[in-house]
Amino acid sequence: MKEMTGKAAAEALVTSGMKLGLGTGSTAIHTVRHIGFLQREGKLKGIRAVPTSFQTVIECEKWGIPLYTLNSREIGGTLDLTIDGADEVDGRNYCVKGGGGALLLEKIVAYASVAYAIVADETKLVEQLGHSFPVPIEVVPEARLPAIQALERLGAVVTLREAVRKAGPVITEHGNLLLDIRFSSPVDPAVLEGELNRIPGVVENGFFTRLRPRVFIGHADGTLKIRE
Repeated sequence: MKEMTGKAAAEALVTSGMKLGLGTGSTAIHTVRHIGFLQREGKLKGIRAVPTSFQTVIECEKWGIPLYTLNSREIGGTLDLTIDGADEVDGRNYCVKGGGGALLLEKIVAYASVAYAIVADETKLVEQLGHSFPVPIEVVPEARLPAIQALERLGAVVTLREAVRKAGPVITEHGNLLLDIRFSSPVDPAVLEGELNRIPGVVENGFFTRLRPRVFIGHADGTLKIRE
C-alpha cells in the first residue's frame, strides 16, 4: 500500500523544474525514491528539493536529488508543492503529523507551499484526531514541566516521549523534547493548533489544519483513492 501510494503521488503531481518539499516517514519515503528513479530515467529534470528530516536528506543523497533549504536563493522561501505522510487523517483532510519527530520542519515546509499532498494507507483514516494516535508537541527542555501542566489543563493526557535504544527522552533534530498528548473527548483540531502554540515554551504541535491537502489513500485490496 505504501509503495503504491507514494509512487502514485509522484507520478500525478511532480513535474520538471519544481521547487519541491519532500516529507518524512514510511510512505513519503517511497515518493522520494520514485522521484529519484524518474530523475535517473530522464523523466524529471530541474527538481529543487527541500527535505524535512535527516531521513529525507539521506534518501535524496542516495538518489542524487538536489537539496536546498527554504532560505536558499534558488528556493526564495516558497515551494510549488510538498508531498508528505501523515499519522492520522480525518474526514476534513485535517492531519496529525510528527510521529517520526520531524513535525517542526514538516510544518514550516508545508505551510510555505502553494500546493500540498498527503500520502497514507487506509489505516491512517480516523473520525477523530488525537484519540488513538498521540499528537506530538515539540517543547524546549526548560519548559517541560510548565508545558505539561498547561496541556493537562486543556484536558490532554501527556507523555514524555522516551527514546528507543538510548536512555532518556527523544531529542529532536532542533534539540527539543517531544510531548505526546491524547484526548479522551472530541476536540476541534483547527482551534487547538493555534491554542497549543500559545503555551510558553511550545515550539510547534502536530495538528495540520491550515492547509487542506489532496490525500492519496492506498487500500489493502490494491486500490488507490484520491480525496480532494
